Amino acid sequence: MAGSGASHDEIVFEMAQLIRVYKSGRVERDFGSDPVPASTDAATGVASKDLTISPEVAVRLYLPPAAKETGVNGVVTSNKLPILVYFHGGGFCLHTAFNFIFHGYLTSLAARARAIVVSVEYRLAPEHPLPAAYDDSWQALRWVASHAAAAAGSGEEPWLADHGDFSRLCVGGESAGANIAHHVAMRAAAAAAGTEEPPLPHGARIAGAVLVHPYFLGPGTVPSEETDPGMAQSVVTMWRAVYPGTTGVQDDPWINPLAAGAPSLRGLACGRVLVCLAEKDVVRDRGRAYAEGLRASGWDGEVEVLEVAGQGHCFHLADFACADAVAQDDAIARFVNL
Repeated sequence: MAGSGASHDEIVFEMAQLIRVYKSGRVERDFGSDPVPASTDAATGVASKDLTISPEVAVRLYLPPAAKETGVNGVVTSNKLPILVYFHGGGFCLHTAFNFIFHGYLTSLAARARAIVVSVEYRLAPEHPLPAAYDDSWQALRWVASHAAAAAGSGEEPWLADHGDFSRLCVGGESAGANIAHHVAMRAAAAAAGTEEPPLPHGARIAGAVLVHPYFLGPGTVPSEETDPGMAQSVVTMWRAVYPGTTGVQDDPWINPLAAGAPSLRGLACGRVLVCLAEKDVVRDRGRAYAEGLRASGWDGEVEVLEVAGQGHCFHLADFACADAVAQDDAIARFVNL
């Protein structure tokens, strides 16, 4: 809590029991910042480990036991598994990729999907305003892609070099992380088209993008926002707090990919997109509009929409073993394994 000497420091953004941002730049976080160690999960056999890939960016890798199988003669063989580069949510200002929520959830998802999951620790706003999180996430994706031509035992990160199937390289995330997944896919397309920055290494390509309850906004008010006007206003205020340079939710492509000045969705650098929605989520209709806009853009790919009835924003993180969360994760598992 703020001390008496800071009582004059105005709060510019607050989400109760989560975060307070002050005009002075001071930030108080009440939830999601405490890490848990990487480990091997006794229930699933999923192993995890942490790597620092730059001064700004770290990752936690999850490797399911399906990566190695012992044959009838006791010979251990290495299986190639899909790769999901995952960006956590939290409004760009909350959580660490290493907290108990994402560690538990991604351990479960790696086991269910039989996929290597690379969970990205990016810098948080407002200490590091956007586009820092986008740049960090792109750096992480490039690092993963740098293993696309690595031979087994080459000295590169072995979980990726030995077990990663780069023909099934996907990006994904929930909420703000879904927003990031969209933008790294757009950035990959721009880089491949010959912009000033280099494309993904070794010709790596994104096969698919998983957008769970994506944090997108836009002009006017849509029906899902009318169900909780207070929360709808809060996510608008939060956007301005994490990106002070925004032009506003109506025409800023970072938060509204359907804005008139946004890059065409036709250029999205993947062939498949899965958009997961929740009936009681205030950003549900923005996510649905994104899927419809993608279909109408001329993009040469397939978009699948899964909506879960009776649930709210990121419900699966509260109980990833509930029936609705399992159904959603089953859809993600099928998607990344295509």
